[in-house]
Amino acid sequence: MTQAIDFKKSLRRQMRKARRSIKPAQQRQHAKGLLSTLRRLTQFRRSQNIALYLPSDGEISPEEVIDYCRKLGKQCYLPVLHPVRHNRLWFIPYNKDTVLINNIYGIKEPSLIKAPRRPAWALDLVLLPLVAFDEEGGRLGMGGGYYDRTFAFKQGWRKSGGTSLIGLAHDLQKVERLKTESWDIPLEGIATETRFYRAIQ
Repeated sequence: MTQAIDFKKSLRRQMRKARRSIKPAQQRQHAKGLLSTLRRLTQFRRSQNIALYLPSDGEISPEEVIDYCRKLGKQCYLPVLHPVRHNRLWFIPYNKDTVLINNIYGIKEPSLIKAPRRPAWALDLVLLPLVAFDEEGGRLGMGGGYYDRTFAFKQGWRKSGGTSLIGLAHDLQKVERLKTESWDIPLEGIATETRFYRAIQ
């Protein structure tokens, strides 16, 4: 168990350093490539209520995707740390006039003041960040378990519809194999700047 934890910590350090090393111009190209990848996906085209994130720490940016969604009239949402329940997320509409504040991790999120919320199960599509992934849909996050706990209702429910979960990453974050735990939420796949890795069902 300790060995597995040490491996994950080491992999997180390695992958975070790798994505932070991507130059700004290349980051912009990856953001455009990510949009091209997502535009080809049926899940994306059919979705109206889409949760995304604002990039930090070298994460691939979905900001091109957000702009595209707004042009199509899709509603975007951002995750907000739950003010009471530990390691859970709320989702708040993200519009051009949304007030953003820094959370405890220094990541920008919408202010909760007078903000309407959408339940996690009522989202059509969630595009979530990750630190590493494999071709089978395995995801290594930051270790806080926020998405795993918020979307625990998706456990063993991948084929039965409902909210679609897709990870976003740079191609360089792909590893040969990740050991998944019982509490890990299943992803339908991972979208990168070059392609979509569909998870094994």
